[in-house]
Amino acid sequence: MRRADRLFQIVQLIRGRRLSTAAFLAERLEVSQRTIYRDVADLQHQGVPIDGEAGVGYRLGAGFDLPPLMFSQGEANALVAAARLAQAWLDAGLAREVEGALGKILSVLPPEARVAAEAQALYAPSVGLGPRSQATLQTLREAVHSCHVVQIDYADVQGRPSVRRLRPLGCFYWGKVWTLSAWCELRNDFRGFRIDRIATLTVLPERFRQEPGKTLADMLRQIEAEMESRPPEWPPACAPAPAGTD
Repeated sequence: MRRADRLFQIVQLIRGRRLSTAAFLAERLEVSQRTIYRDVADLQHQGVPIDGEAGVGYRLGAGFDLPPLMFSQGEANALVAAARLAQAWLDAGLAREVEGALGKILSVLPPEARVAAEAQALYAPSVGLGPRSQATLQTLREAVHSCHVVQIDYADVQGRPSVRRLRPLGCFYWGKVWTLSAWCELRNDFRGFRIDRIATLTVLPERFRQEPGKTLADMLRQIEAEMESRPPEWPPACAPAPAGTD
């Protein structure tokens, strides 16, 4: 990689993250940390507002931007492939947004690059989520974002019904099914629920606050701790696994 290209990539990487360490930049660009220190110092001397220092990390100061970027052919191909997969396996709302974003991406490509990207023989037929599950996924995704409590009528793997009030924390995709990870008020613990087993879903007016011990980060830490203390084949009780835990 030419040094000019490397300097450009450093700015790109720094502005895309809250904090970028020299070790991270060196690994991504396949150079030494000493080279990163020198390059960042040169960028700072040229007026690029990079804050931070060696051993701590770097971030880009407010108000700095670069001209619009042109995608490489490989990047365009990757974006088209990712968009096709997303449209097949996301809910209808996000699929529409993906389609709009893809149109904007393709519109800035040269004609030859656009034709090549669209001609990829990589497709994702919409055979995964049915309309009801798509609608449920969209509603849950929006409830996670707005921190609304939800109530579900749910059937577990044995078909036993239950009614749950949940704090939705995140939706997870497992290749064939989506699951909701939530704080269950009935169990007073984290639980996972297969979206295709949710019979009815109601978003309640009540909102929840992120309380210590009941957040997505807390759940992930609990899963990590359980997996470290158990044999690898043992599934942790609160893992957002394809099979619902209740």
